[in-house]
Amino acid sequence: MTTARDQYASGTPTQMTHFDDIYDQPDPRAYFGALGTLGYQTPHHAQGVFRSLLPLAGLSGVPQRPADEQEGGPRATLLDICCSYGINAALLNHHVTLEELYEHYTSPQIARLTTAELIESDRTYYAARRRPDAVPVIGLDIASSAIAYGRAAGLLDAGFVENLEVAAPSPALYRATRGTRLITVTGGASFLSTRTFRPLLEGRQDPPWIATFVLRTGSYQHIADGLALLGLTTEKDASRTYPQRRFTDVDEQRYAIAAVSAAGDDPRGKETDGHFHTALHLTRPTAQAVARPLHTLLPED
Repeated sequence: MTTARDQYASGTPTQMTHFDDIYDQPDPRAYFGALGTLGYQTPHHAQGVFRSLLPLAGLSGVPQRPADEQEGGPRATLLDICCSYGINAALLNHHVTLEELYEHYTSPQIARLTTAELIESDRTYYAARRRPDAVPVIGLDIASSAIAYGRAAGLLDAGFVENLEVAAPSPALYRATRGTRLITVTGGASFLSTRTFRPLLEGRQDPPWIATFVLRTGSYQHIADGLALLGLTTEKDASRTYPQRRFTDVDEQRYAIAAVSAAGDDPRGKETDGHFHTALHLTRPTAQAVARPLHTLLPED
């Protein structure tokens, strides 16, 4: 799925439908309206995976504090790259499902609100559903309006509008992510390279894990190879794939089937059945990957 995040890199596949206009609105109503009709579901699948990885990465039930620091060091956080409006944070930290969010943001009652009224309503909505084991989430995206909504609605503890593909992280972003234990990506991996990850990992004795859902039409190998130079191992979950969304038309499906086949994967029963699919990639220190392979960490279907 191509998005406004295509500013991260060139060479966006033209065979895929563009959704640029929904990723930097003042609020997420257009996002849920457009993607709901296509059954977009990656954040739903990612929620369970991320929750399983949190304690293993050293981030679970972390006390919420207003300051950037905890006693003994930086505050432990999750960094969501290409976070958009904070959808992953909404699902991870609240008793709410993706389907409920589709119903919420496309309801007639919500449609009548101004953005300011929606933000105020959403602050109450999410506060009432906050999980006791919620973790601090930092959002990173090039979409300034989406970041502003996520911060105002209380979904993101901090948000940064920066493109690490073209510039080094700001001092504020660097400080905020010193204690990051898990980095997540559910959309936009096709537009990223090691340039985004390297400054967040270099010089870290105990680097964060990186969990990325990657479309099967592309490759994550260039990122995995770059991270290997930092002593990190990337494992791909070969046991399952995750439906992303329905195709918008026959041409998009033909593109996906050809791209997946060219990558050496089998599209039968997946892309041939009408959906893009993603695969999970987990990057972490090599010793940890050897001690506990990826397949032993994931929740059962």
